[in-house]
Amino acid sequence: MTLGFRAELAVRGVRVATPVRRPAGAGPSDDGHLVINGANAALPINPDSPYEIRDDKVWLGETDTGLSLQVVRRPQFYDLTTADGVRYEQIARLHGRDVLATTVVQTCIRYAEEQRCRFCTIEESLRSGSTIAAKTPAQLAEVAEAAVRLDGVKQMVMTTGTTTGPDRGARNLVRSVRAVLEAVPGLPIQVQIEPPGDLDVIDDLHAAGASSIGIHVEALDDTIRRKWMPGKGSVPMAEYEAAWDRAVAVFGRNQVSTYLLIGLGEDPDDLVEGAGKLIARGVYPFVVPFRPMTGTLARRDGIPGPAPSLVRDISARVAALLREAGMLGADQKAGCAACGACGVLQAAGG
Repeated sequence: MTLGFRAELAVRGVRVATPVRRPAGAGPSDDGHLVINGANAALPINPDSPYEIRDDKVWLGETDTGLSLQVVRRPQFYDLTTADGVRYEQIARLHGRDVLATTVVQTCIRYAEEQRCRFCTIEESLRSGSTIAAKTPAQLAEVAEAAVRLDGVKQMVMTTGTTTGPDRGARNLVRSVRAVLEAVPGLPIQVQIEPPGDLDVIDDLHAAGASSIGIHVEALDDTIRRKWMPGKGSVPMAEYEAAWDRAVAVFGRNQVSTYLLIGLGEDPDDLVEGAGKLIARGVYPFVVPFRPMTGTLARRDGIPGPAPSLVRDISARVAALLREAGMLGADQKAGCAACGACGVLQAAGG
């Protein structure tokens, strides 16, 4: 599989029905979950895509591309409910074939239009009834135990909407990590937070048992940040840098990551240069294509996703920097970079 072809799929998606999907929620990914040549892949399910899945293969018209692709089956834990009637699927969801993911608090203080990240639909999934506003540590522990036992889940991701407290929601994840690890000892867990006002929270997350951490900036150019993330972009880059450095000191090199979105208008050379500086800090820059999800401000305003050629170019250059530094996504203990499904960095050798 060429990197260019993988980038085509990442942007243009495929025509197929998938029982495991993530059509809305926190962050930039809108996708169905599949396995391509044995690796997790999260691809847009696009009825207009030129690529179709038949007989577990990817077809372009009548041409067999040679790629093996399987749809991730619906997990057994989705059939369960808590004693108070909450479906497990509303508490946490399967990502790829073996990652359990949850947004612990499904509301965000930055969701009003003048503050909202233009690629995010964190509260749309709440409004549709596909999730609940806040997941308790006990609920997360119950679902994680079932997902590991019934469906072979191997790692977990916990993110959160930003809250009003100085910790910006991170302390709630401390309690959640502890509860899950009491139920499933040894399960690798990545936590995802904004830079907390008190950096000691990062130490507390590690002490609770989190294996890795994502502190996601999405863009490094302040003009782009203010345009795409008016609320989150008001957090100074100096706070991100301090949080990344503290996290690397606590979690270790290559156990800290940050999303960088391709297609927001950032100069490609500047983005790659910024990724190199993150790598020098010990932070894995998880570059992924921006996807204009239904319900986002970007989709409403007709902003398209990036060209596949741009995704290929940036991913290849960042992957080369990662290899040179000996930092691979597969070496992360848990999280988005470890899974790799939403981007093409692992296909590029990063």
